[in-house]
Amino acid sequence: MKFHFMLIKRSLTVLLAAYAIVGLLPAAAAATSVTVVGLFPGKAVVVINGQAPRTISVGQKTAEGVTLLSTASDRATLNIDGKRVSLDVGQLFAASAAGGAQTVNLPADSSGHFFSVGQVNGKSVRFLVDTGATAISLSSGFAQNAGIDYRKGQQLLMQTANGNTSAYRVMLDSVTVGDITLYQVEAVVMDGIDADVALLGMSFLNRMEMRRNGSVLTLTKRF
Repeated sequence: MKFHFMLIKRSLTVLLAAYAIVGLLPAAAAATSVTVVGLFPGKAVVVINGQAPRTISVGQKTAEGVTLLSTASDRATLNIDGKRVSLDVGQLFAASAAGGAQTVNLPADSSGHFFSVGQVNGKSVRFLVDTGATAISLSSGFAQNAGIDYRKGQQLLMQTANGNTSAYRVMLDSVTVGDITLYQVEAVVMDGIDADVALLGMSFLNRMEMRRNGSVLTLTKRF
């Protein structure tokens, strides 16, 4: 069977970031960190707790308690310490032990942007971290798929690169990024847009402590 193996060009950078982050985590936190660095159909190459990369198959559970649940062309879904997590290739996740701070580590892509797979009201979405956005920004296409009745929200007029467009201010029931979940988070829904990526704006980020260490952005929940 022909495998279509994909390793991102920045694998070495991601691996170095994984080792650095594990070294910075306090021993008392006992966090499990996982980075997906490559994919096969039904298999994923992962770095766990800064160790050497290893290949695990769907259904396989490692000694660290990490189980590969499924794979897609560009992401893997795993069970990490009892939590279901979807990770893009190159994304690092650190799950803190009970009682520890809720933290997620995001490596920069080749353009210096920070992406993360997350959830809005339980619906999977890919976020782009944007400190210039006052609130989470969603497309109307995603909002419809997520069952968000956004037209009941406050109508706004937003200026975009393609001109002015209608938008609606809404309150999201929950927003999850990695090990962090916030409830009742403000967002705007851009009407007539069906973008694949949502902006993770300051309505989420202002409740985080943000630290950048080289090419890795660490978000720690404050409240």
